[in-house]
Amino acid sequence: MRSGLFTFLAIAVAALFFLGLRAVHNEYLFVAGYVVLQFVVLATAWNILGGYCGYVNFGSAAFFALGAYTTVFFHKAYPLPIPLLMALGAVVSGIAGLGMGYLTLRLRGAFFSIATLALAVVLQTLVVNWDYVGGSRGAYVIRPSSLDVFGLAVPYVQYLFVLMLGLVVLAIVTARTIERSRLGFGFATIRDDELAAEASGVPTLRLKLIATTISGALMGMAGAPLPYYIGYLQPSGAFGLEYAVNSIAMPMIGGTASWIGPLVGALLLGTIQEYARVTISSSVNLLIVGGLLVAFVIIAPNGLVGLVTQRLRARE
Repeated sequence: MRSGLFTFLAIAVAALFFLGLRAVHNEYLFVAGYVVLQFVVLATAWNILGGYCGYVNFGSAAFFALGAYTTVFFHKAYPLPIPLLMALGAVVSGIAGLGMGYLTLRLRGAFFSIATLALAVVLQTLVVNWDYVGGSRGAYVIRPSSLDVFGLAVPYVQYLFVLMLGLVVLAIVTARTIERSRLGFGFATIRDDELAAEASGVPTLRLKLIATTISGALMGMAGAPLPYYIGYLQPSGAFGLEYAVNSIAMPMIGGTASWIGPLVGALLLGTIQEYARVTISSSVNLLIVGGLLVAFVIIAPNGLVGLVTQRLRARE
């Protein structure tokens, strides 16, 4: 399928999904749906570096939080429209991703993963001690209850939902385009055998820097609307463990070899967690993620998409 047609179909599906939720007349679906879509973006962004290149990044929460605190910074300095704040979040987190890549991508395996985790700790420490964005006390971001669109009062949470839905389309289209391009083939050579790729003349460091920049930018865009969604942002929430864990677990459960794997994993795991949040408690979410991750590593090490693909090939 051509990229233009795929993009059109993705936008059409997203529009139908939004209209379907509006037809139900249940505001909670937009509240919970926003969180699930947020994880779709994070999982897809993580997979660009972790799945396509094979470099496991434990610092996802850092890029996500950078996007969120970019919003807080400009909200205090000069309030801007959220789409513009998302673009600024992409720039800030993309530059951070490039810097992180330049400092750490000469490391490999567990050493790289530990370095990305250290980056998240360093950035959280800086934010905690930066009083302008709230420091350890956190910062409030007051949002209106509704938004006037052509004379219609649209609930603000639906506006945020639409923005995140559009970002999901952008992330998926970007991941699919990369996967089918020369850039994606270069990423695959790094994942399969980086030493052989270097010996063959593949510019591995340049490709990895591109991957960290794109991945960081998408995570920053996902974090930018967060202060308006929750109304109050503090370092322990923005740098929360759930963002780092879910961004890794969701692609691994869905499958890291294709753009559809993170989408499937995020929709499945995100929906289960939101259901558990309402029926049991949000405290069990990490327990659910851990249990499912262990189960899928044993039963389907290539994820759901890999398992289905393997079964279909076996039937042939």
